[in-house]
Amino acid sequence: MRIAPLSFFVSATLMAACATFNVTAQDTVTVNAIESELSVKQTELDNYTQILDKHLSEETRLQAQLDLLRTRSSDLDKEKNQALDAMNDLYRRLIDDPSLDISKAQTRYKESVVDHKKNKDDITMQLAAIASHRKDIEQIRVTKHTLVNTLESLKDQLSTARVERLRNEFTREGTLEVDHTINCKRTETLAACEQRGQQMALQKSTKRFVDQLFANLTEQRLVEPKRNLAGAQVQVLNSHVVSSAFSGQGNYSVNLSVSMRGDVNNSRLCSLISVDNRFCAEYGTPMAGSVGAYQANYPTVYSDSQLSFSEQAATSNNVQVGRINPPAAIEVIHSSSSNQPAKKTPVMVPVTLRSNVHDDEVFINGVSYGSTKLSVNIPSGTYDIEVRKLGYKPYKKRVTIRKAQTINARLVKKPESIAVPTPKREQSNTKASPTIVSQTPKNQIVIVPAGTFKMGDLVGNGLANERPVIEKVLSNSYGMQSTEVTVGEFRRFIENTSYQTAAEKGRGCAYYKDGEPVWDLDYSWKAPGYEQAESFPVVCVSYDDAKAYANWLSAEQGEQFRLPNEVEWEYAARAGTTSEYPWGNEIGKSLANCGWCGSAWSNKSASPVGEFSPNHYGLYDTVGNVWEWTQKRASQSGVTVRGGAWNFAPSLARVSTRLELATDFRANYIGFRLVRER
Repeated sequence: MRIAPLSFFVSATLMAACATFNVTAQDTVTVNAIESELSVKQTELDNYTQILDKHLSEETRLQAQLDLLRTRSSDLDKEKNQALDAMNDLYRRLIDDPSLDISKAQTRYKESVVDHKKNKDDITMQLAAIASHRKDIEQIRVTKHTLVNTLESLKDQLSTARVERLRNEFTREGTLEVDHTINCKRTETLAACEQRGQQMALQKSTKRFVDQLFANLTEQRLVEPKRNLAGAQVQVLNSHVVSSAFSGQGNYSVNLSVSMRGDVNNSRLCSLISVDNRFCAEYGTPMAGSVGAYQANYPTVYSDSQLSFSEQAATSNNVQVGRINPPAAIEVIHSSSSNQPAKKTPVMVPVTLRSNVHDDEVFINGVSYGSTKLSVNIPSGTYDIEVRKLGYKPYKKRVTIRKAQTINARLVKKPESIAVPTPKREQSNTKASPTIVSQTPKNQIVIVPAGTFKMGDLVGNGLANERPVIEKVLSNSYGMQSTEVTVGEFRRFIENTSYQTAAEKGRGCAYYKDGEPVWDLDYSWKAPGYEQAESFPVVCVSYDDAKAYANWLSAEQGEQFRLPNEVEWEYAARAGTTSEYPWGNEIGKSLANCGWCGSAWSNKSASPVGEFSPNHYGLYDTVGNVWEWTQKRASQSGVTVRGGAWNFAPSLARVSTRLELATDFRANYIGFRLVRER
């Protein structure tokens, strides 16, 4: 028996096969190129981290020297005053005794003045050195945060390329020749024995084709243990008998040439190589049951789990197969192996599903088929149809499919209510209704309860500055604005105070271009480089601009407002969860406004506040939209921003991610929200 390897096909499919492998080779080149770029950028980031650490150490040393100079300045000032007093005393005595020698007192005073002046000059030079050093630190921090974003973006590109490579490797085409011999039964005709032998040879070829597909996967070691989850399939494109013969012992031998194309359940690709499911969202519906050119022309489809064969598995008229999940019918077509027409299983019925929302998910008998608009072919019968989307009540319906039809699902949005959990120390045995603080995404004050939480990288995917994990205790509740401060709110502050932001007084505002911040003199909170409305978060504001707004709001409302510190921000953003995001450890699709998150604003601009569901405490946009300034600690030379942004990688929108920047930095992806003290 001879099996043609996947790299050597008969002439009829040689050119197509070579093209397929060239594409796969190109996929590997792409993956390798991204991995190489990742390595380069990671090295750059490590180098900048080391440089920053050295600069911070040097700044500490310079600051210590400055403290010594200032301490010495006090001593020198005291010495100068004492020398002056001594000299003045001698001058008074000189009036009565002109022969008195005062030269030593004069020298002492002159030296004290010179030493004091030199120390003042040294302080001035030290301050200049520290200021220059801090500018270097600020630039290094900006470079670091752009490198971090570039790295995370490259990781996303790598995951996309790996998924695409795997999909292409599963969908290769090829031709196999298989030999198969069976014993003809006494009760069957020669024609029936011939057909049964050819059908079993077909089964053998598809089974071996699937084995070859798995054996030739680039990430075979990672995928093989999950083989039963892959949903691998084979589409028989063509088959013909090369040779066949009956023997005198009642045996039938056949050499069958079969042209095939692999397929896979695209929705499962991500789980096979352990990447976020969002990288498979673009593929939509699973392959089984879908309508495609190959399936329309060549309806023979075998799934990997169905490709085992035995003498009892075939009959003279059809191939017995196992249950298909998702459901699909099996048709066997022999292009030239028999003059007898093959019998077919029940005809597939085309069904179209639509809904009134985007980015939903369709389940048929509990199996995910992707999002609407969806067209599938399924056997006639009764099915449980369900359409889901986060924030909406699921659409459920049982339907009987007899003929082609369209199902229109209408999903109703769940009513939004922001319920504040009662702290344990305030709970009683009686069940009380939750307090509704706000039912709209207006910038109301949400009460964040007191409590304890673990702060930092709990899952293990974070940056170095998110570790170690530390348990924090917030003894008192506090109020926090439910949304980021909007353009409209900030405009009222400007109109009432005539305040000028740093962007309006200085060199404008930064925007992200080609992997790094670029300054534009014309950008400010009024014109950040994209179209915005009054409901958008205000951006292009520095740390000091945010503090100025907080001071004005405090005077305006008679209550104390300020920026949240990092502990308050992360505790409120986590809202009692321990996952990367309020809804779990995967960013999902269109659940927030961050780069490559699938929203209408991703990588384009900030979005109006409150466009996405709030977390459990009623806070909107703690994931993505714009980075948010937090209160500077005394131990910090810079200020930390939290929460991610519309043009930064999803992995940087995690609840524990922190980037440290200079206080005068401003960009069209940084805004803020405030806390109200008790």
